[in-house]
Amino acid sequence: MTRRAVVRGVGHYLPDRVVPNSEFEKTLETSDEWIRSRSGIERRHFAAEGQTTSDLATRAAKAALADAGLEVDDIDTVIVATSTPDLTFPSVGTMVQAALGMTHGFAFDVQAVCAGFVYAMTNANALIVSGQSKRVLVIGAETFSKIMDWSDRSTCVLFGDGAGAVILEAHEGAGTNEDRGILSTDLNSDGRHREILYVDGGVSTQTTGFLRMQGKEVFRHAVEKLAQTAHRALDRAGLSAQDVDWIVPHQANLRIIKATAQKMGLSMDKVVVTVQDHGNTSAASIPLALSVGKARGQIKEGDVVVTEAIGGGLAWGSVVLRW
Repeated sequence: MTRRAVVRGVGHYLPDRVVPNSEFEKTLETSDEWIRSRSGIERRHFAAEGQTTSDLATRAAKAALADAGLEVDDIDTVIVATSTPDLTFPSVGTMVQAALGMTHGFAFDVQAVCAGFVYAMTNANALIVSGQSKRVLVIGAETFSKIMDWSDRSTCVLFGDGAGAVILEAHEGAGTNEDRGILSTDLNSDGRHREILYVDGGVSTQTTGFLRMQGKEVFRHAVEKLAQTAHRALDRAGLSAQDVDWIVPHQANLRIIKATAQKMGLSMDKVVVTVQDHGNTSAASIPLALSVGKARGQIKEGDVVVTEAIGGGLAWGSVVLRW
C-alpha cells in the first residue's frame, strides 16, 4: 500500500469589488479591446480598503472546510502560498490558523510567486507521504492590487486579488497511477531570469516597491517551460497527455494558456479557464480555478488533473493528481 495525498475539499473567495476593463480607460491610455486581445482578461476583483491577504485566505479556507464536511479540528497543517503577506512576519499561515480558531498543529507560508501553489501542494504532499501530516489545508491567496504601479498599463490591468484553498487528506492507495490523489510533482527554478518579473522593493531596501515585468520574455519562457514541466510530471506518473482529463493552469494570460495546451497536443475543451473573470491572481489562480472547475461540474472524481504554473524567480512546476 502507498500513502497518497487525496483532495478532500476545495473552496475559494473573491473580494466584492469587481473591476471591469473599462475602469482603466479613465486613467490610462488603454481600452477594453486592447486588454482582452492581449490577455483574455475582462474583469478582476480588488480587495477593499483594509482587507488583507489573510482575510481572503481565511474565507477560502472556510469554504474548503464546508465543501469537505470537516471542522478545523480535523486539520493538522496549514500552508499558505503568497507573495503579498499582511506583514513581514508572522506568516499568513499562522494568521489563518488563529482566525480559524486552530490551536494545534503548525502553519507556514511558501513564496514562489505565481508558482507558489504548486510549490505548496508539493510540500503538503511530502508531509502527508512522510506521515508528518494527515490533513493539510493548502491555500493560495494574494492582494496584488497592493503592489501595482497604476501608471504602468502593461502590468496593472493584468492582476487581481483572490484566494483558493484545497484540503489534502492521507489515504492508502495501491501504488499505481489508478490511485486517487497526487501522483507526481515537478519543481524548477532559475534565478538568472530575475529581471523579467520582480518587485522593485522589499524589507532590506525599506520600500514596498511595484511589480515590474518584461511581458514578451515572460511569455516566451512560460510556453516552453510549462509544457516541459507538465510532460515531466506526467512521465513520472506513468501517464501521457492523452490520459489527461483537465489541465488547470496558472491563469495569467489566455494566449499563454492556449499556446501551452497546443504544445501539449491538447484541446482547449480540456482546459479550465477562469482568467477572463479573475485576471492573474498569482498563487491564488490555480486553487481558484480548481474550485470553480468543480463547481461548474467540469472536474469529477477519478479525473486526471494537471496543474502547472510559472512565476517570478523564475520558478515553475506542476502537479499531476487523480481527483
